[in-house]
Parts: sequence; structure tokens; C-alpha cells
Amino acid sequence: MNERREGRETAPGESPEALVDEARQWWQTDIIDISPGEIALRGYPIQELIGNVGFVDTIWLMVRGELPTRAQAALFEAALVASVDHGPQAPSIAIARMATTCGSPVNSAMASGINVLDDIHGGPGQQCMELYLEVEAELARGGDLDEAARTVLQRHRDAGVRYFPGFGHRFHPLDPRKEPLLSLVDEAAANGVVDGRFAAIGQAVEDAINEGKAKPIPMNVDGVTAVIYCELGFTPELGRGVFILARSVGILAHTIEQMRQGGRIKGPVPKSIGYTYTGPAHRPVPLEREQ
Repeated sequence: MNERREGRETAPGESPEALVDEARQWWQTDIIDISPGEIALRGYPIQELIGNVGFVDTIWLMVRGELPTRAQAALFEAALVASVDHGPQAPSIAIARMATTCGSPVNSAMASGINVLDDIHGGPGQQCMELYLEVEAELARGGDLDEAARTVLQRHRDAGVRYFPGFGHRFHPLDPRKEPLLSLVDEAAANGVVDGRFAAIGQAVEDAINEGKAKPIPMNVDGVTAVIYCELGFTPELGRGVFILARSVGILAHTIEQMRQGGRIKGPVPKSIGYTYTGPAHRPVPLEREQ
């Protein structure tokens, strides 16, 4: 009699070894190979990586499959450094700190902050990469870069889009991270590390956004890191992922700081400030109501 297993029947005469082999095939990975006494990341023995390869290089190795050149790693690291923190008013940081004052341990507090790095707070870098790639695809159809940028932006405006991710900042009139990062991209392009086409696309998008505007809307850190990640060949999803890695450093730092400072059940603002109530004025509960 065949033994029924979930979704499958054991074939007559099937050996235990065949079942074990099927179980081994259930999860497949190119990332890590582990056996007793051995660990290899993408084929590199861990004992050779330790002390010889930096953490940024290892991130690249894990997500891209090969070690970066030193120049690629340096540009990648600059983008990561630029994204580590933006103050306790940033929702992901504030939430982690508030969670800490509610008694959450470090893992829960960090997870609470990371979980809000969603499409609005955490997603603009990925969305900006998608925008740049759309401009690149439009350019491939013919025409010049400026026209391609205008066409893509107009397509989004026609769809109801009014905010373009990667441009403008609610806090900084000019994002202080923009120019240093763009200078590094220019240097990398001059040295042949990247080809510079996404730096040009980013500039064309910025120019198109600002056509006819009296007050410019400059590129922000998401727009510049989107340039870098596109130049380095990252996918948009991976761009968001490495942003989350970078911001996790800030979330961790604020979590530990809040643990040291103490405090219990801290909300978004001091209780002396309060909030704005917009409901009905205080009123008596009716003694009689309709059945």
C-alpha cells in the first residue's frame, strides 16, 4: 500500500534515501554552503573572508554573488553612510525609541522601526530607481535624454502623480548629502568604475521637474542614492533593501541610547503639549434612546 503524504504519494519501492534527497532539494541556495566544520559564502571559506574582507564587501558578496572591486565598495559604502539616520523625529527612529520605553527588547524595538520603512517612509529610493529606469527605457526608444525625462514625468502627471520620489525635502532646502555623493559618482565615472548614465538621467529628471518653477525642487538623498545603486547595477528592490540595512544602524543606535536614558511609555510628544481634539463638544449621554 502506498503511504499518502501531503500532496504526494510514496512510490512503491521508494527508498528512504530518495525521500531524504527530496527533502534536501526542498530549499536550494547559491548563497551559503554549510557542513560540519565548514562555512562558505558564495564559495569563499569564511575563515578566509574574516580579516580580509570588509563588512560592506560582504554585503555586496551576499546580495550580488561576487566580491566588489575596491572602487565599487567605496561608492556603495558612501551611499550606505548617507542613509544611516535622520534624527529622532524620523518615524522609524521615533517608533523604535517609543517601543523601547514600553519595555521592548532591542530586537523588538528594531523590528518595530524597520516595519514602517514602507512605501512612503523608506520606499522613495526604490521608487526613484524605478523612475530612472523608466527614463532609460524611454531614451532607448529614441530621442534625447531631456525629452525622455519630460515624457516620463508627464506620463506620471497624467496618471495623477504630483510628488516625484527622490526630489525635494520637507526638512532640508538643499539636502547636505547631495553634492558629496554626486561628486563621488562623478569621480567614479571619470575612473571608469561606473559609466555615469544614471547620474545624467538623475540630472535630467531634476531639470524636468524644475522647468517653469520659481522655487527649485532639488534632488535629495533618495534621488542620489538611487543614482548610485542604478550605476552599480542594483535592482530597485535591492536598493530598498540596502537602504533598510543602512537605516537599521541608526535604529539600533537610538534604541540603545533610549535604553540608557530610560523613560517609561513615552509617546510622540510630551503630555504637556497634548494634541488637537476635533470631535463634538462634551455632551450628556441621552437617558432615552430610540428602540
